[in-house]
Amino acid sequence: MTQQLAQRWDLEVLFPGGSESQAFAAFLDRLEADISEWKRELDRTDLVFEEKETFLAAVSSVQSLSVRIREAGAFISCLTAQNVKDEAAKQLGGRVKSISAALSAGLSAWEQRLLAIEEDAWRQLLAEEELSPLAFSLDERRRRAKDKLPTDQEVLASDLAVDGYHAWQELYNTVVGRITIEVELDGETKQLSVGQAANLIGHPDRQVREKVYAKWLEAWGRETDLCALALNHLGGFRLALYRNRGWDQILREPLEIGRMQESTLDAMWQAINNRRDKLVAYLQRKAKLLGLEKLSWFDVGAPVGSQTKKVPYDDAAAMIVEHFGRFNPNMAEFAQKAFDEAWIEAEDRPGKRPGGFCTSFPVSRQSRIFMTYAGNASNVSTLAHELGHAYHQHVMWGLPPLAQNYAMNVAETASTFAEMILADAGVKQAANDEERLVLLEDKLQSVVAFFMNIQARFLFEKNFYEKRKQGVVRAVDLDQMMLEAQREAYGDALADYEPHFWASKLHFYITSYPFYNFPYTFGYLFSMSVYARALQEGESFAAKYDALLQDTGRMRVEDLAQKHLGEDMTKVDFWQAAVDLAVADIDEFLRLTENQ
Repeated sequence: MTQQLAQRWDLEVLFPGGSESQAFAAFLDRLEADISEWKRELDRTDLVFEEKETFLAAVSSVQSLSVRIREAGAFISCLTAQNVKDEAAKQLGGRVKSISAALSAGLSAWEQRLLAIEEDAWRQLLAEEELSPLAFSLDERRRRAKDKLPTDQEVLASDLAVDGYHAWQELYNTVVGRITIEVELDGETKQLSVGQAANLIGHPDRQVREKVYAKWLEAWGRETDLCALALNHLGGFRLALYRNRGWDQILREPLEIGRMQESTLDAMWQAINNRRDKLVAYLQRKAKLLGLEKLSWFDVGAPVGSQTKKVPYDDAAAMIVEHFGRFNPNMAEFAQKAFDEAWIEAEDRPGKRPGGFCTSFPVSRQSRIFMTYAGNASNVSTLAHELGHAYHQHVMWGLPPLAQNYAMNVAETASTFAEMILADAGVKQAANDEERLVLLEDKLQSVVAFFMNIQARFLFEKNFYEKRKQGVVRAVDLDQMMLEAQREAYGDALADYEPHFWASKLHFYITSYPFYNFPYTFGYLFSMSVYARALQEGESFAAKYDALLQDTGRMRVEDLAQKHLGEDMTKVDFWQAAVDLAVADIDEFLRLTENQ
């Protein structure tokens, strides 16, 4: 197939000129001025927030400013991801963080004004026709404000975070940007970015992946001291802020962000642990198929079977559009638009940051997807995954901005749902058992990632914060803690593990979201339940799916499951049914390989 689709995204239609964009500079100037004006307005003592018109005007300002700071942040994330050496973009990122801190300070002051409104007056305001769609979001803000420090202290913490807390994430990004992994491949010495090297760790040739992995460990090993410094200070900042707020539970913030109960999280992990033996059996069979006694860490993502073929980008796009269309024509139409209008940065080239993401531009009502596409099955899954994120945001555009703020756990539902559509279609349409095995094994790699790899991250992060309470944790101790978490999560099924995973995984350093791990597993399993319902109800479920997505920003997850599925998320049984659906593929894998 002749390549026709662009593999570099189009940012010019958003702000022409990249990090030197005059339009973006003007956008920031205007935003900065409007935030200052809004904060001055909030300071007026003659404003009576109980009055409907005053309250409506304040809510309108909050929504407008929040949308514009999201637009700015999204543009910066695209610039810094496409070129980790773009110093101008990094400077702009610093400015956007400062503007964001100013907005956060204003929001803290606004929330204090909300707290001052008497309960009866508050209920009357939320009952107004213009505000009822925002009742959940506004109520949530008011409740969360009660748990914070006084406004002046929250403002100070936010201001100090720019050159403290958030700066440690920037240091980490700088470290990642300067890492190159030198590997000799096919008689040629190549300088790989971490993203390119990560793709090669899943190479079909064990000698290649072993060689790249050894260089990977070596490269990250040289940076562990700096990474440990960043991680310790990020953790220290969080713990100090929590302590001053009177929060004694480290999971309090991530659970509140995810709008979920701890009993829901505990039930989810329990259901997974109940089937760990199945996952270990899969890893043991895979080791046997690869001629190994036990898999090493770099073997977990290796393909099984001989029918491992590269999938050209245009072919992947066609597959995704076709299979999305079988479930929901709206999804297919949206995906085609994303491909046609170059919303996706997929080119495999040096200088890009590792990983993949989807970010949205609420002013422009567009999204952008970032990844490094090398043509393997995992890349196709990632592409579908990120398009799922983009579609989720697409169906939210018609709602008020404050009602669009869905959390990461339910955000991962739409993305993994999109992956399932593609993966299931591929397995069902396989030409023979050999091809079916290859596709099934790719699905099971996702199961291992969500049930074992993510759990290792969660266990590590919990243990890290407990240890950090006693003081700075050395890099060598972080290595050991990572190994212990991996052994537990993987049921000690591997021959060896990755000690520097805490350093190489970006998610531990993201300041906007502590415990950037369990929401992935939540989203995967919740989407499994949603997918099962879609298969049961057929074409009629497409509209119900859109309605479920639209509710993700305006209710807690337990209420979401009750309303749309009639299920209780706090019970192990709910999660067990989803886990058993996932591990059913292991039984099929074991059946197909029993004589190999």
